[in-house]
Amino acid sequence: MLAGHAVALLCLTWGAYQSLAIPRVTECGLSCPQGFACKSLVSRESLQGLEVCSTSLDTQETQCQTVQVPRASHRQAGQQLQVRFDCFKVGVAQSLYVTLRTVPHFCGVQLGQQYHTEDCREEDVGKNVPDCFAQKLSYWVDRSRKVILVQVPESGGPDYYVRLCLKRFICEDAGAPVRVIGNRVSRRVSLPYSQELSCLCLEVWSATPDAVRIQTCPFKNDTESLWDAIRYHPGSQALSWEPACPMRGRVSLCWQPGPGAHCLELKHSGRPARGRVQYPLVDTQPQLCLKFSTSLGFQVRCPFKQPRFPAWKMAVQPAPAPGRLRVAFFSSGPARFQVRLCHQGKTWPPACRRLLQATPVPAASVSQGDSAEDPAVAFVDIPGDEACAPSTCIQGRRTDVQFSVPQQLCNLQCGWRGHTAQEVEDRGATASAPGQASEP
Repeated sequence: MLAGHAVALLCLTWGAYQSLAIPRVTECGLSCPQGFACKSLVSRESLQGLEVCSTSLDTQETQCQTVQVPRASHRQAGQQLQVRFDCFKVGVAQSLYVTLRTVPHFCGVQLGQQYHTEDCREEDVGKNVPDCFAQKLSYWVDRSRKVILVQVPESGGPDYYVRLCLKRFICEDAGAPVRVIGNRVSRRVSLPYSQELSCLCLEVWSATPDAVRIQTCPFKNDTESLWDAIRYHPGSQALSWEPACPMRGRVSLCWQPGPGAHCLELKHSGRPARGRVQYPLVDTQPQLCLKFSTSLGFQVRCPFKQPRFPAWKMAVQPAPAPGRLRVAFFSSGPARFQVRLCHQGKTWPPACRRLLQATPVPAASVSQGDSAEDPAVAFVDIPGDEACAPSTCIQGRRTDVQFSVPQQLCNLQCGWRGHTAQEVEDRGATASAPGQASEP
């Protein structure tokens, strides 16, 4: 092959005692279809190196190695350049196709040969390849006792270590390693665990220096416990989520206006689920939830539905002034609120207007309301004819926090003495049908 002023004969050792060579080519052929004129231009590029590639015929995955030839080491025409590639990383029982060519690729000349590696039934492969050992390893989970029982194969074989670990950037200890003695009759090990996590893995390796470690994760499809790692911090009013295992996805706050209803995402609350996520100044409303979106779908958790979390309430009562209604807010602590009047139409969400700020109740005159144990802390009076019009909702919301969701009172029957959000919901008069809600 012409390469500048040198002709190189390239050899590759393909296995023990077998070699193939790229033949010497002194002239590259050229042909054109009838009726077309072609002109041959001699390339004066120099040989820069060799490239050998291995392609798995099962997965089509390709790995290549390149050897550069320094300009000072270029040979004269007729001399041989011999290069040996020691090995590629391959799997058990894998079919491969190996190619060798020059860099640049001169005239389409290329060597290729197909190989097939042995499977675990071959004695030497079965004893020395870790993947084969993993295939013989058996385990089962005793959920009642919270232990994983491991059976290590082949008594009389080498000693092994087994342990539980949490697979993060590395597999971190979740228990002390246990050594399994090879010449013992019983090679069963019990490993206790505290929680079923998708990243809790069983790791096994030979008791030899720098042994390859094999991992298998019994709960890799169990992600339910990850969504429950939610904490509320009363002092800072912060809501945080920190999964015990690495996750890929997205987390956001959302408003779920009723059972089975679609949870609407709050603006500016989306975060990548790459670790600890924290939201400051969060309203502890039962309808404020966390939504987790991953490649497996989405999950919704509503941490404030537990009775231990204080939640404000909204009620509608007759106002002192004739023809008006008073929207009162009841809370165990000081808070600020606003009210909007919304109209249900054929489209969703309903159009809202008349943003009204609630007036705080002076501390000296704070009194208990009929509809709640907590005192009334704010109110706003609205025209009765607007609030009682058909397809109208009164929407109240807390404004002294960064993330909050509204309460709604819809389709009021104004002949009633008073209404709370819970009473209206119990009568089935809420505006939010399953899958629908106004924008938070």
